[in-house]
Amino acid sequence: MRVVSLAFLLSILSGVAFANEIRPLVDAEWVKANAGKENVVLLDIRDNVADTDLGEKPYIEGAVVAPYATAGWRTELNGVPGMLPPVEQITKLIADLGIDNDDHVVIVPWGTDSSEIGGATRVYWTFKYLGHDEVSILDGGWRQYDAAGGPRSTEPAKPEPAEFTPETRDELLATTDEVAEALNSGVKLVDGRPAEQYEGKSKSPVVASYGTLPGSLNIEHSKLYSAEHALFARPETVKALTEAVGLGADEKNIAFCNTGHWASVAWFGLSEVLGNKNTSMYDGSMAEWTADPARPVENKSGS
Repeated sequence: MRVVSLAFLLSILSGVAFANEIRPLVDAEWVKANAGKENVVLLDIRDNVADTDLGEKPYIEGAVVAPYATAGWRTELNGVPGMLPPVEQITKLIADLGIDNDDHVVIVPWGTDSSEIGGATRVYWTFKYLGHDEVSILDGGWRQYDAAGGPRSTEPAKPEPAEFTPETRDELLATTDEVAEALNSGVKLVDGRPAEQYEGKSKSPVVASYGTLPGSLNIEHSKLYSAEHALFARPETVKALTEAVGLGADEKNIAFCNTGHWASVAWFGLSEVLGNKNTSMYDGSMAEWTADPARPVENKSGS
C-alpha cells in the first residue's frame, strides 16, 4: 500500500480550499491575506488615480493597473459606444497585464457608488464571457481596502506579458436579434437604468429615443450597491428586488441599459449574487437598439 505524505495531502487540501474561495465578492481582509500569493492578481481599474489626494502611495501593493475608461475594456463598434472589443483585442489587453488562465483575478474599483461599481461588474462580466471563472470583485473597492489598512505602494506592479486563451460563452452576451426574439417569446428584459430613463422622462445622449424596451422590468442599478456602506447588495436584497418586479429566481432574462455599463450591475446582481444563471447581458443596449428607428420603444411617461 502506497503511503501518502501528510505534507502532500495538506498541499492538495489547501489548493482545494483556495479554489473554493473563488466567489464573486471578496472583502478587504481576504485581499490582505491573499495578495502576493501565486496565481492571485489584483487588477486595479480605478480611473484618475493621479488626480486624487492619496499622497505618495495611491496604489494597492502588488496590483496591476488598467483603468476602466482608458485601458481598452470597451470600444466603439459600428457607431455604438461602450461595446466589448474584438476577442483578440481584449485578450491581448488581459495577457499584457500578466494574467493567464490559472490566475484568480480580483478587480478593484474605487467603490464610490453603483455607477462606478459598474466598471468592476463590466470587467468581471468580460472575464466570464471569455470563459475565465477565477474572477472576483473586491466588495467596496478601494474604500474598503483603505479602511482596512491594506498595504499601499508608490507605483503599480509592472507585469510581464502572459498567455491568456479565451473560451467565449455566447450565452452571456445577448445580441440585438436575440433581444428582438425575446420580445416575441416573452423572455424577461431587465432595464438597469434609473427610473426616469426607464419611464421615458429623460434619456442618455447616446440613445436616440426616450423610453425602454417594450414590456421590460426596471431594477435600478443604484438599488444594488450601497454608496453609504460601500457594499454590494446581499442575496436577500437582490431576491426582494426581483420579486418586486415579478422576475422568478431562475427565470431567463436579459439585462440592458444604455451602453451595457449599468446593465452589468444588474447582470452581476442577478447572475452572480442571486445565482440566476439564466441571465445574459445586451452589450449594445439602448444605444444600439434605438440606432434603428424601426425597432419598437415603449415610453411609459406618455410624452
